[in-house]
Amino acid sequence: MFLVDEEAIKSQNYKDAGVDIDAAADLVEAIRPHVRSTKRPGANVDIGGFGGLFDMAATGYRDPILVAATDGVGTKLKVALSAGWHDGVGIDLVAMCVNDLVVQGAEPLFFLDYFATGKLAPKRAEAVIAGIASGCRDAGCALIGGETAEMPGMYANDEYDLAGFAVGAVERDAALDGQEIQAGDVVLGLASTGLHSNGFSLVRKIVDDQDLDYNAPAPFNSDQLGRTLLTPTKIYVRSCLAAHKAGLIKGLAHITGGGLLENIPRILPAGLGVHLDASTWYLPPVFRWLGEAGILDVPEMAHTFNCGIGMAVITAPEQADAALEILSKAGESVYRIGSVQSLVDPNTPPVIIDGAAAAWRG
Repeated sequence: MFLVDEEAIKSQNYKDAGVDIDAAADLVEAIRPHVRSTKRPGANVDIGGFGGLFDMAATGYRDPILVAATDGVGTKLKVALSAGWHDGVGIDLVAMCVNDLVVQGAEPLFFLDYFATGKLAPKRAEAVIAGIASGCRDAGCALIGGETAEMPGMYANDEYDLAGFAVGAVERDAALDGQEIQAGDVVLGLASTGLHSNGFSLVRKIVDDQDLDYNAPAPFNSDQLGRTLLTPTKIYVRSCLAAHKAGLIKGLAHITGGGLLENIPRILPAGLGVHLDASTWYLPPVFRWLGEAGILDVPEMAHTFNCGIGMAVITAPEQADAALEILSKAGESVYRIGSVQSLVDPNTPPVIIDGAAAAWRG
């Protein structure tokens, strides 16, 4: 038999354990207008249910194939925490997913997010989710649901993590698989807005080694270092879909983790490679600084970063001008960066970049 001193007992609740359900409920109300702003055919985007609904019949597709992608923002979130600026990482989250959809010719339809933190900071969380909604509007997809998880003990109080999941659709006969690519095709490059969301573990190491402050001016421009590094990932959906619907694209490669060297070969048929000329496109100053400050050679740069090209577009030579025009009119900075070539020697690297040592060091 146990004797209990009732006066010594303190009533426990979930908030005592570090989880504030009321704060989470307030956040839901705060983000409701942001979510509603992403409404599109097929989704009414009202939140609070157990699952998000999407009506494919409302999209007008005849014989669609669904395409799904999931991704995160990675250690770029560490820079956001250090700089105290969280508005853009939600855009990054959407961009990393929807750019992976459009390379297969798919139109993004809907998006869901997962936000996990040690202790919910409602204003910060709202800023992040407002960014997600902004990215969804840019990509033309609906934010139909998500999860906000407060997990003390799993994350430090000031830390959070993000993951996203996107679903798109493409008509069966319009899916891009790169199989029509052949030697002689032209490679166009769509300019990146900066680092996008890859290589940040190396970036953070270089910043630490240089003993730099994220809130101080960047060593390569007059802007705040953290804000510059946090420039959101470019969303290429509308421009690439416009060129694809015009029948001008044979293949697309989203330049993410693995850089130029790994991502372009993912869309090439066997026996083909690409020859790129680094002098043909603009290299944002952040990359030149990283190369010099980190003493990075060309292969390391091209394997880790996008080096100024966020999307590679492969088109037939006779259609290159038309593709360039459509992409430019859609707001892209477009460069002719190279061509597709046959790999006579199977030991030849699938991506050769000429002139990078001079162009990237300057």
